[in-house]
Amino acid sequence: MTTLKAFRASILHFTADPAFHANAHRWHEDGLLVINEGRVQAAGDYARLKDTLPPETQVRDYRGKIIMPGFIDTHIHYPQTDMIASPAPGLLPWLDTYTFPTERQFNDPAHAGEVADFFVKELLRCGTTTAMVYCTVHPESVDAFFGAAEARNLRMAAGKVMMDRHCPEFLQDTAETGARESEELIHRWHNKGRNMYALTPRFAPTSTEAQMHMCGELARAYPDTYVQTHVAENTDEVAWVKSLFPDARSYLDVYDKYGLLRPRSMYAHCIWLDNEDRSRMAATGAAVSMCATSNLFLGSGLFDFAAADKQNVSLSLATDVGGGTSFSMLQTMNETYKVARMGGTYLPALRMFYMVTLGGARSMQLDGTVGNFVAGAEADFVVVDPKATPLLERRTTRCDSLEELLFALALLGDDRAIAATYAAGAQVHQRGE
Repeated sequence: MTTLKAFRASILHFTADPAFHANAHRWHEDGLLVINEGRVQAAGDYARLKDTLPPETQVRDYRGKIIMPGFIDTHIHYPQTDMIASPAPGLLPWLDTYTFPTERQFNDPAHAGEVADFFVKELLRCGTTTAMVYCTVHPESVDAFFGAAEARNLRMAAGKVMMDRHCPEFLQDTAETGARESEELIHRWHNKGRNMYALTPRFAPTSTEAQMHMCGELARAYPDTYVQTHVAENTDEVAWVKSLFPDARSYLDVYDKYGLLRPRSMYAHCIWLDNEDRSRMAATGAAVSMCATSNLFLGSGLFDFAAADKQNVSLSLATDVGGGTSFSMLQTMNETYKVARMGGTYLPALRMFYMVTLGGARSMQLDGTVGNFVAGAEADFVVVDPKATPLLERRTTRCDSLEELLFALALLGDDRAIAATYAAGAQVHQRGE
């Protein structure tokens, strides 16, 4: 019995960053994606591939839509789902007023499980198949998230927040308990199925030097885990870090001193870095997660794309819910484009779609696993409908190029443009269901 699945639609994926390479994308206007046992067997022109299929193969017909790799969100907080769109004058009061009280509830496994289930469904509804996810300090929150991801066979990275100072007592761990619980969670979840563990010191101000040291020890002991945290999000935060770590050259240098700059480390925001910081990120393989909607919402600042590109820093995009205001990577691209323009950079749509697919995968060291349709890659993909709304349909029927079509999707699209989402070749979301 054949295990092949085939999908006919326009097909888009990337082989390189369009900002630095010509012919970095593959576009098949009438294309075929062939899946075998949850992995990509082939992707290309329908006319070329159709005769390679066994006669009994059923072809799912998505003509008029675009199949592309599932979106990758490299920075998002699942416990903050219920406090998205909360008003505050800045990052630090926003944390105290909304974030910490909301996260307090995640010591309850039932509550954590209900939120995790909603959160994962929302990601899939928006076409996101891989994410780097912050849980809370409670191990129960991690178990709930990975359980929800495992039930749908998703490739996800997540971790318990480590936080032993400058936070409410009800959310504090210690350097010892934070490290011990993180290590226990690594053994319980890392590389179990498609789950991946991320060491998660919340940000330098909420970890003592002892906790940072122990996190660095874990990073060395488990080099195939991820590290995720925040850096240089706003000027008040940068000044606070300077007062707490006066011997560090910069905010980023704090992490560097503890061995936390390495491949598979993801740094959210990175707005107030200098060129030496960016050079160090590039040299160590650390990656930037740029969070446009959150940076605008909290008034944090404008990310400098030109400076990052000059140093060849690995870039990806993220929603940063609940500081960010949408789970949709399409809406995130909309705001990313505007942030770039305000900083004097023009981002073509092709590059933005690269950053939420192969760019995200490369930032996570998952090139060849997810992010494009090379043979053998895991078959996570999304079906995008350019006619999902009356305005989208009216605009996209007047497009004269692929760039124009993708730009319309990025600027006008949202969750309604996601017709279906697939993980490892199995449908995990269909619009209207």
